Amino acid sequence: MPLLKLVFLVLIMRRGDSVCRLLGWAEPPELYQDGNLILGGIFSFRTGQDGVINTFQEVPQVRKCKNFNVREFKFAQTMIFAINEINRNPEMLPDVKLGYKIYDTCGTMDILRAALALMSGQKREISENNCTERDTVQAIIGHSGSRPTIAIAQIVGRFHIPVVSHFATCACLNNRKEYPTFFRTIPSDLYQSKALAQLVKHFGWTWIGAIAVENEYGLNGMAAFIHAAQENGVCIEYSESFSQTGPAHRLQRIVETIKQSTSTVIMAFMSHREIKVLSTELYKQNITGLQWVGSDAWITDHSLTDSQGHSILVGSLGFTVTRAQIPGLDKHLREVHPSQFPDSQFVKDFWEDVFDCSLKGTAEVQRKKCSGFESLQDIESQFTDVSALRFTNNVYKSVYAVAHALHKLFKCEDDQGPFSSGGCADTKHIQQWQVLQYLSTVNFTTKEGEQIYFDSNGDSPARYELVNLRRTNRGTMEGVTVGFYDASLAESHQFIMNNVSVVWGGGQTKVPVSVCSESCPSGTHMALQKGKPICCYDCVPCPSGEISNLTNSIHCMKCPMEYWPNTHRDACVPKTIEFLAYGEIMGSLLALFSLLGVFLTVITTLVFYCHKETPLVRANNSELSFLLLFSLSLCFLCSLTFIGRPSEWSCMLRHTVFGITFVLCISCVLGKTIVVLMAFRATLPGSNVMKWFGPAQQRLSVLAFTLIQVLICIVWLTINPPFPFKNFLHFKEKIIFECALGSAIGFWAVLGYIALLAMLCFILAFLARKLPDNFNEAKFITFSMLIFCAVWITFIPAYVSSPGKFSVAVEIFAILASSYGLLFCIFLPKCYIILLKPEQNTKKHLMGKTSNNDINY
Repeated sequence: MPLLKLVFLVLIMRRGDSVCRLLGWAEPPELYQDGNLILGGIFSFRTGQDGVINTFQEVPQVRKCKNFNVREFKFAQTMIFAINEINRNPEMLPDVKLGYKIYDTCGTMDILRAALALMSGQKREISENNCTERDTVQAIIGHSGSRPTIAIAQIVGRFHIPVVSHFATCACLNNRKEYPTFFRTIPSDLYQSKALAQLVKHFGWTWIGAIAVENEYGLNGMAAFIHAAQENGVCIEYSESFSQTGPAHRLQRIVETIKQSTSTVIMAFMSHREIKVLSTELYKQNITGLQWVGSDAWITDHSLTDSQGHSILVGSLGFTVTRAQIPGLDKHLREVHPSQFPDSQFVKDFWEDVFDCSLKGTAEVQRKKCSGFESLQDIESQFTDVSALRFTNNVYKSVYAVAHALHKLFKCEDDQGPFSSGGCADTKHIQQWQVLQYLSTVNFTTKEGEQIYFDSNGDSPARYELVNLRRTNRGTMEGVTVGFYDASLAESHQFIMNNVSVVWGGGQTKVPVSVCSESCPSGTHMALQKGKPICCYDCVPCPSGEISNLTNSIHCMKCPMEYWPNTHRDACVPKTIEFLAYGEIMGSLLALFSLLGVFLTVITTLVFYCHKETPLVRANNSELSFLLLFSLSLCFLCSLTFIGRPSEWSCMLRHTVFGITFVLCISCVLGKTIVVLMAFRATLPGSNVMKWFGPAQQRLSVLAFTLIQVLICIVWLTINPPFPFKNFLHFKEKIIFECALGSAIGFWAVLGYIALLAMLCFILAFLARKLPDNFNEAKFITFSMLIFCAVWITFIPAYVSSPGKFSVAVEIFAILASSYGLLFCIFLPKCYIILLKPEQNTKKHLMGKTSNNDINY
């Protein structure tokens, strides 16, 4: 055996030929057309494979694919239509015919095998003699799935062959180091994730579940979505993943999680295969009332109605690429015939399935034979439907992107090329890396007016339509456009809803609610629940003095100094300004008692005036009595200055008038007390006291005492007078409008001087209380001064401790009480005798217990 190998090697060396042989077998393409330049395509006309485990005891065979996927066949026919359209266009690649090799495979392993076939060619043996034409494709269109595309792009990219996908959205494919030759005419999941995050935020869904398919597409897409959602304030209650071919207990665990969760919105980042499995299981367990948000891989898939639980998905929302019209495609699809592709087994199977007949040369014997007159012209099916071309349009754009790159390559002029020294590519020996260079700079506008270009990551512009899944009259499901998303616009204008009403999931008639905690109304703020996401919180009323005028406020705002929250704590309203007013009950009563005191004083004055010649009035020093009555009238009236809205003049007037009138009053009482003492001193033998305290001296003493108080008030008003003041300290919810004292020393000096005169008067009256007389006025003065002092002694703590307008009321009460005390104690006994006991109002009665010496007043 070694000798034979040596002989074979010698024969080869003698020939001098360099031979490269293909290992294994060459898998022929499903659809093929020859041309000067070949474009490759990889699609999955069938889905689902029998689970075969290779033992490698024999060469692994290509596994059979079972179910039809008409959409993928439609993609392939769109690629053929675009290539034929370009070939017919004299302005696009003139004198160059494009061909195609389209493979139909399913399963990542066999899809990768097809990619290697497109890269290596079909020839079993290549030598220097037959290596005149390149068998390698210029670019590969496909695949629809992200996971197979990742495998393709990783290997093919090492040989600089461009891969342009119409459906692979995984954001991981943006990595130019791993996938340097990858381009796509569908937006990356990065943009879709941002759009989905804005969608859930728009409808106020802050508490949602997330489920993904367990592969690069699902896991990367879900990670991008969660990141974008959390940036928008959305919380994820749970995040799960599973695979269609994975263990059953994983699916059951997810179903149980959905059943136990409190969120009603589920984000499903998966393909149509996984969503059909999940919805069927949920349907079996009667789990309804869910609002689904889907990724573009399943939201518009026509095969959803094939699943038992597709009714659960009615009302789903999701973004998908914008729809478009491709003129002429409808005619091309309806003209598809097995005679165009005699070597394609799938076209034969497809034809037999559509018309339920058998073609010649097939193994189908149970069906009737095809007549040869069958045509797709009158057939309405998913394959011939061109009313909503979305991903199909992406295939069309992908072919044109490669064609524009090749056109620029052929139109390159010397010294203006993209290569070194302005060089151009050799059109007879085009290298794939040269096509790659032109593809990265392609920029054109489609017939629909859409601009096509690729950014540095190979991504095309991100534009989506928001579709709402609805049931049609035919029993199928279709997506109705209800909004738009354009990533090229400003963030505030990227997502907009149109005026089309939305059908909600679970049969709901209004926007579903999916929150961990209800929105906090205005007047409250959010307090996070310990150990839970930020979407779970308690609504706590704003503290005293603070408001929140927005829902879901994080913090409450303090009201300005002169404002206070309303009852709902959602707005600051001006604080109530409080002062003792005439309109309130307390102010009215105090004013009434004040006027009553004036009235009684006037009545007393009239009684005294009408009986001024009687002994009783004459004996009580009528001049001082009238002056005392006048001062009492002023005391009663001065209390009225304490009622009403404080002003600059009223504040200065109330304290000064009060101080002066009370000093005048006490001075009169003090004068009467001194007169009593002097009078009884004058009755002693040899006493000449009365001449030193006659009427003139009495007037001067009253004037002198009063002038001292006037001087104190003038000094007070000059240095630091009382003034209106808004007091914010006593009450938080209202303003006390009061008169500030200005100088506290001045105020207490006025009161102290009154107290000094009152104490002096009380002491003198107390000393004269037991002097003999039928009518000894000193005892009444003593009692009146006792009341006066008691009132003003209790006034001090009551005044200091009373808040707001009550301190003013206490002061008025003290003024009225002491004034009434003086009026009643001094003048009531006299009025009683004058009016009711006139027999005692005689000189004889007054002099009954005294000496016969006449007392002159």
